[in-house]
Amino acid sequence: MSFPLLTATAVLPAVGAIATAAVPAARRTAAKWLALLVSLATLGLAVTVLVRFDPDGDRYQLTESHAWIKEFGVRYELGVDGIAVALLALTALLIPFIILAGWHDADPLETKSSRWRPTQGFFALILAVEAMVIISFEATDVFLFYIFFEAMLIPMYFLIGGFGDRAHAGTDENASAQRSYAAVKFLLYNLVGGLIMLAAVIGLYVVAGNFSLQEISAARADGSLDMATNTERLLFLGFFFAFAVKAPLWPLHTWLPNAMGESTAPVAVLITAVVDKVGTFAMLRFCLGLFPEASDWATPVILVLALISIIYGALLAVGQRDIKRLVAYASISHFGFIVLGIFAMTSQGQSGATLYMVNHGISTAALMLVAGFLISRRGSRLIADYGGVQKVAPVLAGTFLIGGLATLSLPGLAPFVSEFLVLVGAFARYPVVGIIATVGIVLAALYTLVLYQRTMTGPVKAEVSAMPDLRVRELVVVAPLIALLIGLGVYPKPLTDLVNPAVEHTMSDVQKKDPQPDVEAAK
Repeated sequence: MSFPLLTATAVLPAVGAIATAAVPAARRTAAKWLALLVSLATLGLAVTVLVRFDPDGDRYQLTESHAWIKEFGVRYELGVDGIAVALLALTALLIPFIILAGWHDADPLETKSSRWRPTQGFFALILAVEAMVIISFEATDVFLFYIFFEAMLIPMYFLIGGFGDRAHAGTDENASAQRSYAAVKFLLYNLVGGLIMLAAVIGLYVVAGNFSLQEISAARADGSLDMATNTERLLFLGFFFAFAVKAPLWPLHTWLPNAMGESTAPVAVLITAVVDKVGTFAMLRFCLGLFPEASDWATPVILVLALISIIYGALLAVGQRDIKRLVAYASISHFGFIVLGIFAMTSQGQSGATLYMVNHGISTAALMLVAGFLISRRGSRLIADYGGVQKVAPVLAGTFLIGGLATLSLPGLAPFVSEFLVLVGAFARYPVVGIIATVGIVLAALYTLVLYQRTMTGPVKAEVSAMPDLRVRELVVVAPLIALLIGLGVYPKPLTDLVNPAVEHTMSDVQKKDPQPDVEAAK
């Protein structure tokens, strides 16, 4: 039997989470290093998956399948395509940076009491989320996916509510209540989506007799499984609702600004750059793979929701006074682009959407983590409390600028390629939709440049006059992310080569072909 590489990639951070939580209270530095080493080892396994995966080979590779609950046809079934491999690599890459960036985030909670170990808990919860996200990308059994899709809410709830941002802790008596509110809102929104999905998962079993994505897709393709139109549409809506909450898509997005605003910067990155990607990934794998006719039926409405997310998120980002909430609303706009690319039903759009998931994860991590370093120095999330930072901390300001420019998809940085492909794919089939979506690009330039101008330029405010520049640990976090943004912006071919074959399979699932140009090529 071959080595279960996919299982190992998910089990290692899970075991690491348990081991980190068990570190004695007095050894909190050891807990930090243990969590970091486990995350680096997980990254090594993810790189092994990436190297062993053949983009031109079978659709699902490195597969594992074992009987689990025979009476209900539930199997422990794993497999990855190019899209899953890309997102698995993104997750494993970001977690070490999240851990390093949050190295001291739990320190203010430490007391002389030996019973409560917040440092160990903080890093253990991050590793637990990583394990659950990874297995969600790997699962090809719908029931197995559902379990971890829901289970990741538990550690995220405690990370938001128990280890939230304390930038205002000294001045705001309601800080604890705000963190609790954000955590409960996150949990309730996602639980409602999950309960609706559970009903759809049960309905799928009643119709198909099993939970295997590969078996159901094959049965749909050869005609041996023919779902009634109304049944398929209801099941699709149950799945899509849960994924739209997780994504988050307007109007199910309102939990995200609260969750990101009240979280520490590393946890905010974990939410939007890692956890939320499970929602958009699942739209590609499960909505389009299991319910092709219903996906086509729902496309017009979903495109409208995506456009509203793009414009609405960008407009609210323009008006924000809180740095972290600005990034949150910008992410809502970006997720609108991702959903637009998925449901444009073109190969360019879906390739762009997949690249957008990866590149948004990197760019948001860079911007939010630098913003977190900035906030930790000043003790405030309010834009108005800053000014002239580039004169006292030029490296911090420079990395903040690059992260911001990536957020607005400047040519030469990685997100530009993603956004360009999404818009090309949208224009090809829905020209009006593509035209409206471009407004989001203009608004992105506005909120990003205004944010930089108000915080980094102008006269130096007294409160930031002694602000230190980025330290070595912070540079180790930011520099690789900046390098990736530039590298993938200049040369995205390795990533496109990885995901394009998987996109072709998805296009085949929904029986769509790219529209042909109206003008014939010159002979």
